Amino acid sequence: MRWKYRDTVLTLCTLAFFATMVARLSISPVVPDITSEFEVSNTVMGVALSGLWMAYFFAQFPSGVFADRFGERPVILIAVGGTAAACLLLALSPLFAVFVVSTILLGLFAGLHYSVATTLLTRTYDNVGTAIGLHSTGGPVAGLITPLIVAWTAVQYGWRPAIAIGALVAIPVFVLFAWLVRPAPPRRPNTPVTDIFAFSSIRALLSRPPIAFTVCLAIASEFVWQATASFLPAFLVGHHGLSTTLAGLFFAFYFVVHGIIQVGVGTASDRFGRDFATAICMVAGILGYLILVVGSSIVSIAVGVFFVGFGMSWIAAILPRFVDQLSVEERGAGFGLVRTVYGMAGSVGSVAVGLSADVFNWGIAFTLLTVPLLFVLIALIANATLRWGY
Repeated sequence: MRWKYRDTVLTLCTLAFFATMVARLSISPVVPDITSEFEVSNTVMGVALSGLWMAYFFAQFPSGVFADRFGERPVILIAVGGTAAACLLLALSPLFAVFVVSTILLGLFAGLHYSVATTLLTRTYDNVGTAIGLHSTGGPVAGLITPLIVAWTAVQYGWRPAIAIGALVAIPVFVLFAWLVRPAPPRRPNTPVTDIFAFSSIRALLSRPPIAFTVCLAIASEFVWQATASFLPAFLVGHHGLSTTLAGLFFAFYFVVHGIIQVGVGTASDRFGRDFATAICMVAGILGYLILVVGSSIVSIAVGVFFVGFGMSWIAAILPRFVDQLSVEERGAGFGLVRTVYGMAGSVGSVAVGLSADVFNWGIAFTLLTVPLLFVLIALIANATLRWGY
């Protein structure tokens, strides 16, 4: 099969997502080191991580608006270049307050990428579920590599050089994207940005029942995803007594499963329906968290991590559900808007789990993650059986 330009776009969009994900995930494996150096609690660290993810999703809507107005390529370049700069600021933070501000900047820059890249891919791919699934593998691949490299670097040189790895990855990706991806004409070059940001336009889109329903599903799912990405290594250390290195290996395994299955979930959502694929993910996730909390052996932990990775692959089914409900003209700003809404609401998962771990324990904190997944499963079953049409 001949290599096509659209394959180049998909590859480089995936690499760009990989770079922004490396930067965001480089913090989780060294959370114990950071809390120890700055002498802060899990709750306070959870606030910082929630700030990162909230900023990440806050940037989704503006990124879509500016892409509609100026094109996707410059927005993605700013995302990758800004990510590199923010990683360096994180590594050089002298105070925890500076660290928090740097995490927010990292979230803002990294957040410019995903929605814009997704709308760029919809221009060239008919099977959008498969394309989104492939693009999203940049995150799981980053999750495979990042914990291992960061953990080793932190042991050898400290957490600051470990976090700076994000900049080393982002810089060459920036160069490749600028070199090989051609500018694409903006979708709405003559529409004033203020018109797109108008509250009436935002309210009209979010008030559509199918979109409002999907936003609710995504908020609950994202809550769990954020909590897992922020604290899975800390949970394995605190609840099961694993070493930082072994916890990092399981964190990498989580992303291996996540990456492989996510492609299958995207394909299944194209062939069998978005809701069917999402429901399977919810069942797998509920089973995985219960096994992680109850089990104690290495085998049970591995099985639990596998099902959690499966469950957190819901993104390849729920995001196409949004795309299905948006017109071609709405897919830039509209997709960015829904990403901002559900992502900012779901980002409190990090602080919620950190607080639960401090007030109760890690077991209770992770058991509670089954509740949002059960809510999604029940909502999907009700939508199908009662024929709400959402």
